Amino acid sequence: MFNTKFFLICGIIVIAVLSRFLPFPPNVAPIAAIALFGGAYFKDKRMALLIPVVIMLISDLIIGLHSTLLFVYGSFALIVLIGFMLGKKISPLRIAGASVGASVIFYLVTNFGVWLVSPYYPFTLEGLLASYTMAIPFFHYTLLGDLFYTSVIFGSFELIRRTSPALQAA
Repeated sequence: MFNTKFFLICGIIVIAVLSRFLPFPPNVAPIAAIALFGGAYFKDKRMALLIPVVIMLISDLIIGLHSTLLFVYGSFALIVLIGFMLGKKISPLRIAGASVGASVIFYLVTNFGVWLVSPYYPFTLEGLLASYTMAIPFFHYTLLGDLFYTSVIFGSFELIRRTSPALQAA
């Protein structure tokens, strides 16, 4: 059940999680990359779905809970599904596309949640569009953070996998 590949994947995830507490700009976080990575590499798909949610829950208990929690966690579950679609066809181009897709999903789902549950925007089409419009300045942080962390996590794993005899067949 637990092998070298499993521990390597968990180690990469732990390092990425710890970086969530570093003073980065808003929305620069490793969770989407972790969700993609888990979906692509964990054989136990329940584990791939559970890991980003547990990471978020633990860190949100420290950082603070919020009204859009279900939308944030739901977006990461959708991102895990993108990781499932990567499957065995992992390549730099597909990973980059999945990372951009993850950023877009997070933007669409979480800002819909802000519109739906917060008092900031009227419950109208104009309010929804305002929610998306006001979030545009944060989107580039999400996109850059996701691309950075996805590159580091997938790249580190691939580099270690290629140089480790225990992971050659992984």
